[in-house]
Amino acid sequence: MSARNRRLPRHRAWPLTTTDINECLGTYMARVTDLRFLTGHDSGTIVLGAEWVAPHPFNYGRGIHPDMVGVCIDVHPVDATERAAIRAVLRAQALPQLHEWITQAIAANETWQLTPHQHYWQLTDGRLTHRDEA
Repeated sequence: MSARNRRLPRHRAWPLTTTDINECLGTYMARVTDLRFLTGHDSGTIVLGAEWVAPHPFNYGRGIHPDMVGVCIDVHPVDATERAAIRAVLRAQALPQLHEWITQAIAANETWQLTPHQHYWQLTDGRLTHRDEA
């Protein structure tokens, strides 16, 4: 489906496809509870995000549904003219790092898994960096 049909402005495009992510993650795709292609405001230099959604106990009517516990992936839109170059970098570097991050999350101890975590990939001047936030 074209970006226009998915409500992205003409000058914006997603650097990855569902197929790209499926090919990289393989069987780990079963651990992905939500794959989102964001359409909102400019994310700046962030091009890809992953989040570990931790289980929270149901207190006062609040909590996380058990089916949502796991990994959530966000693909951020980029400038359409730079899509191909960014896609190549993400496929070569970020997707293998995402695979490793999910592998570590699944194998992490209970303390880590009971805490929400976020990991972001940023592209600045053609250089990909990544960072964790807890």
